[in-house]
Amino acid sequence: MVERAQTNAAKRAPARKTSGGSKAAGSARVLGASAGKKSTKGKGDKAQAKAPDAASAKPSDAQRKPKEAAEAKATKRSKGAGEPSAAKRKKATGSRGKLAGRRDELLGYFRKMYEIRRFEEESARGYAQGKIGGFLHLYIGQEAVGVGISAALEQEDYLFQSYRDHGVALARGMSANAAMAELYGKDTGCSRGLGGSMHFFDVANNFLGGYGIVGGQIPLAAGTAFKSKYTQDGRVTVCLFGDGATNIAGFHEALSLAGLWKLPVIFVCENNEYSMGTPMHRTSPVKDIADKGPGYGMEGVICEGHDVLQVKACMAEVVERARTGGGPTLVEMKTYRFRGHSISDPAKYRTDEEVKTRKAQDPLVVCRKHLAAAGVSDEELAAIEEEIEAVVQAAVAFAEDSEPAKVEVMENAVYAPLEA
Repeated sequence: MVERAQTNAAKRAPARKTSGGSKAAGSARVLGASAGKKSTKGKGDKAQAKAPDAASAKPSDAQRKPKEAAEAKATKRSKGAGEPSAAKRKKATGSRGKLAGRRDELLGYFRKMYEIRRFEEESARGYAQGKIGGFLHLYIGQEAVGVGISAALEQEDYLFQSYRDHGVALARGMSANAAMAELYGKDTGCSRGLGGSMHFFDVANNFLGGYGIVGGQIPLAAGTAFKSKYTQDGRVTVCLFGDGATNIAGFHEALSLAGLWKLPVIFVCENNEYSMGTPMHRTSPVKDIADKGPGYGMEGVICEGHDVLQVKACMAEVVERARTGGGPTLVEMKTYRFRGHSISDPAKYRTDEEVKTRKAQDPLVVCRKHLAAAGVSDEELAAIEEEIEAVVQAAVAFAEDSEPAKVEVMENAVYAPLEA
């Protein structure tokens, strides 16, 4: 019975393309890997490579009795269950080389990522000064994900985010003034000062939250995608969440329905390796979260989330597939946060050496290298940084000078009107 169930599941799982164009099942594609980067194989892979020679003198499964063949297949599956995912590496198409032609595009990405970085740093300062209350989850280190995703979307597309929402809201088009004022609890904030850090919302840019409950946005994203398919409005929904959200019921329910109904939605896991303070290897039985996709009838792909060009290329492909009726995708962005889970988290669960090593892949550093290859001078970048500094400081001043959130707004937004 176990063998039959596993076989039937394998038949239902959609085949996924490898970088060579052949079909393979059970492993996620890796999109946007650096050009020329070779796939790294571990000792387990070498052992598998030698296996055919060692077994060549033995009868094949087809030559054995049915019972012996079934036992042999079950043994092979059990041995492979605990091995690392055999994700196929796909070389990038244009993330390096010919960057001169993408000069303006890269400058735009750098400008927005630097704005997010400085915004978050000033947010942390305001929190330390007691001007911002509640929770504060910073996006420092993950800027390339939000900016690259936004670049791959149309204005009318929907975007959902978790409580780490400042950076994605800014990338989507929210003004620094409205964002900072919301953190300060002011009436001029994007949610009239009533939502705070975890509940940004921007209807004009189709940024539909900011959710404080882990994974609470995932079923809602399936809902907007269902609406788009039902009305044929041509929109795509993108839903971001952390690796910790992949173990909750809402994740399972939303992806199951999205896969069943082939909804135009991309589920993006920002895997920063820690669910609060718990490393992923202690919470997930699989190495790559993208490998969960086939279980819900959708492809799983992996993208290196430190490079905005790789993020854009990865998302452009899956967004186009969703928009043209190809159904949903589970995308795993390999990223890393440089600060703690929240502003109150000292992040003692990881070493300084680990953080230092990962900062070598700082999205801003990576983008600067691309810009240098595109012929952009340090003086040009310094001028952009000066402009952004003025924008962020103006946002702080705007937030400080704005009126606090109003009781009457809260009453109208939260409470039903009293009967006369």
